[in-house]
Amino acid sequence: MIKVVGVRFRNVGKNYYFDPKNLEIKAGDYVIVETARGLEYGQTTLGIRLVNEEDVVQPLKPVIRIATEDDKKKFANNKASEKEAYKICLGKIAKHHLEMKLIDVEYSFDNSKILFYFTADGRVDFRELVKDLAATFHTRIELRQIGVRDETKIIGGIGICGRPLCCHSYLSEFCPVSIKMAKEQGLSLNPTKISGTCGRLMCCMRNEQETYEYLNSCLPNKGEFVQTKDGRKGEVAGCNVLMQTVKILVENGDEKEMFEVPVSELKTRNDRKKNRSRKKPVELKEDEQALEAELMGD
Repeated sequence: MIKVVGVRFRNVGKNYYFDPKNLEIKAGDYVIVETARGLEYGQTTLGIRLVNEEDVVQPLKPVIRIATEDDKKKFANNKASEKEAYKICLGKIAKHHLEMKLIDVEYSFDNSKILFYFTADGRVDFRELVKDLAATFHTRIELRQIGVRDETKIIGGIGICGRPLCCHSYLSEFCPVSIKMAKEQGLSLNPTKISGTCGRLMCCMRNEQETYEYLNSCLPNKGEFVQTKDGRKGEVAGCNVLMQTVKILVENGDEKEMFEVPVSELKTRNDRKKNRSRKKPVELKEDEQALEAELMGD
């Protein structure tokens, strides 16, 4: 086991482990840490704790000190400088006629480097822009192209649910999301219904997936023949996952009748407990595969 603290550098950013040395650090403290980019200012999200050595990327960088008032003032000054650098960079981009969208600017804590985050449809030759920015700021310049999901995470916004976007409010890392989740949850495969502000599949589908997997495992497959406790037999025409009801189609001579019963009213079978393993996997059609590639591509 090894002693670590968790530190985050951006709002809702990824947590990184650092060696607390002999410092008394609590969750919520601001600290100065050593990173591959030099000294950085961050906030602890986890107090001192023990974790397995295999869970830590070695070598473990140290916490230099708990942030002082001077450190906090310097960080605030850097934030003010970032706004000015953003305006200057916008002017430089227009001057060089580059097809790129500036998203954010980030100063390193010691001002040794400025990072400019941008999006673009393809590759951008920004060599002249870098030279121009370096001559203006007299420090190292780095331009980093990001995807539309990262752009939305930085900018933020309101989702169709009326709440702040998950990625901007609490989601530190993006989770894999697929069209199969939308099908399993009974959602419309209309791109406007299942894509978020970024134009990609909504991250919140992942939040409910485990519940839907369990609820679906309690239901029979469509097309399966079942029998109710009162002896009626028929073919499963559909299921309501949330209500846990089953629509059963019964043939009565030349006529067909459909009725809906709770899944608890189906006759118990020996293999009912094995329903999870025998449940048919969700399969995608060709057009659904194309839609998934469109909504998941970056």
